Amino acid sequence: MSSFNHLGRLVSGLSLVAKEIAKRSKALDTGDFETLIASTAKKVVVSATDLSGLTKGKVREFSPPRLNGSVAYFNNSPDLVAEPTPAESQLRNESSASDVVVTPSVSVQGKVLEEDRITKEEIGDLDRDNEDNAGAGEVAVSSAETVAAATVVKRRKPRERRVPSSPFTRALGFAGLGAGLAWGTVQESAKRLVFGAPSSQDKQSAYSPYLSDKNAERLALALCRMRGAALKLGQMLSIQDESLVPAPILAALDIVRQGADVMPRSQLNQVLDAELGADWSIKLTSFDYEPIAAASIGQVHKATKDGMEVAMKIQYPGVADSIESDIENVKLLLDYTNLIPKGLFLDRAIKVAKVELSRECDYELEATNQKRFRSLLSDAKGFYVPLVVDDLSCKRVLSTEFVSGIPIDKVALLNQETRNYVGRKLLELTLMELFVFRFMQTDPNWSNFLYEESTNTINLIDFGAARDYPKRFVDDYLRMVVACANGERDVVIEMSKRLGFLTGEESEAMLDAHVQAGFVVGLPFSNSGGYDFQSSNITHSVSSLGATMLRHRLTPPPDEVYSLHRKLSGAFLACIKIGAVVPCRELLLEVYKDYQFGEDGENEMLSGSIS
Repeated sequence: MSSFNHLGRLVSGLSLVAKEIAKRSKALDTGDFETLIASTAKKVVVSATDLSGLTKGKVREFSPPRLNGSVAYFNNSPDLVAEPTPAESQLRNESSASDVVVTPSVSVQGKVLEEDRITKEEIGDLDRDNEDNAGAGEVAVSSAETVAAATVVKRRKPRERRVPSSPFTRALGFAGLGAGLAWGTVQESAKRLVFGAPSSQDKQSAYSPYLSDKNAERLALALCRMRGAALKLGQMLSIQDESLVPAPILAALDIVRQGADVMPRSQLNQVLDAELGADWSIKLTSFDYEPIAAASIGQVHKATKDGMEVAMKIQYPGVADSIESDIENVKLLLDYTNLIPKGLFLDRAIKVAKVELSRECDYELEATNQKRFRSLLSDAKGFYVPLVVDDLSCKRVLSTEFVSGIPIDKVALLNQETRNYVGRKLLELTLMELFVFRFMQTDPNWSNFLYEESTNTINLIDFGAARDYPKRFVDDYLRMVVACANGERDVVIEMSKRLGFLTGEESEAMLDAHVQAGFVVGLPFSNSGGYDFQSSNITHSVSSLGATMLRHRLTPPPDEVYSLHRKLSGAFLACIKIGAVVPCRELLLEVYKDYQFGEDGENEMLSGSIS
């Protein structure tokens, strides 16, 4: 009976998606049913079978490095054609002498691309595909971009696919995903009828046939193809722990973190022509058609302009206009799979996500944010914000000075002194953003912070998620942080009420869990001297309290903390990852002693002083 209930809910969900298709179709509005059927029948079949997992689409695997294979030089100067580096020559020679080519792990503009083994036969197939597609899909890797020795890493094979750009084609994509999940649920239910339910420590996935491994993989791969808000939400879910999201879903969403599918060259040129004009190439010396990163909202390409290396972030077509429908379709899927516990207040989280994603899709706003951060940090030692290239930037394209470095998590491979320095600078930046600038870049992606060892500098990129925080909110939040560090229960509760974390009607169980979680997070700031993040168990302690708070929470947290806590947890996790020892209390004290509370600057406090 349970299986039939799951199937019934899926059928209802698919009917809602069908209504969304009908509502958004211009052909239906004009009554031209014949045109609608003729133009979309093929897309329906292809999208449904592809996203349901019945077909796999065309796999576009990156070929081994070939000199200038994907780089277009616009002035045709022979001086621009470089000789192959020793590393490139060696790779090319090895590719002809071995049945397997291993592509290296590279870090460019902070994004890491690690590709699978590629056999000779697959390379031949790829070369034929590339000839049909004007050379798309090739990659040029310079020795300066190689961070570590080539290693074989099992990862999702990169695919080159057009981005579904209209509301109608995106609705078709979700319909195909829903059909695939429905079919997967039927398969899993039949399997359990014959062989019995699987034994699992994850009770939710063991109970529901919807949460099978195959369905989780279907969901992740579909999000990588859809891109946009759908993929962004999947990436947000992927950083949760198993107390919030079932283990099979987390395992499959690890695929999501590896990046999205990439636009084919033809679609990329259409976007560049539409945004920068048909003559965009005359502003450049060269442009690499192979992206160095493919994320949820856009992909990044390397170019050169007037002797300067440039990183061009190009937004996928249609993603900005589909945020509303994408999130509603994802919410529909989440509702029918019962993935999200009620204590997370999904409606409020989705409301905040819509606002944040709309801001991230505005590259003109991001350019303004980046210039503002560059000014704020101009005198700050150890940080660098790259220049914005204005004449190559607009609402859907953002071009900046290209910067190099290793992502923060790779700092774990360096010596302890360097790890301590980087951890200190990360926390110093986080406290400065919130309590000095009241303007924070809230995306904690480790690849947004590139450590350049030669200059002992952290290069900062990607400011789409930057936002301001109200003075009153920051005042009370600093008071609460100090109270958590000092172990002051009453002040923590009072500040939590003022900030909107608590209503005043909570049970003692909820109050205890909330206060204890605050004390755990305040632990690094509780004592003088270096705090060893790797020896702590902060994330596990907070997760164990999270289940109680989800059961007893009466109100969603204030809107400001969705982004703020994402950044704070990211800073803590980075320090844990690299094994940093940081004098956290000293850093907090340095900010606190100069902080001016109140609109008129009156430096008053409700809690005891920090010393």
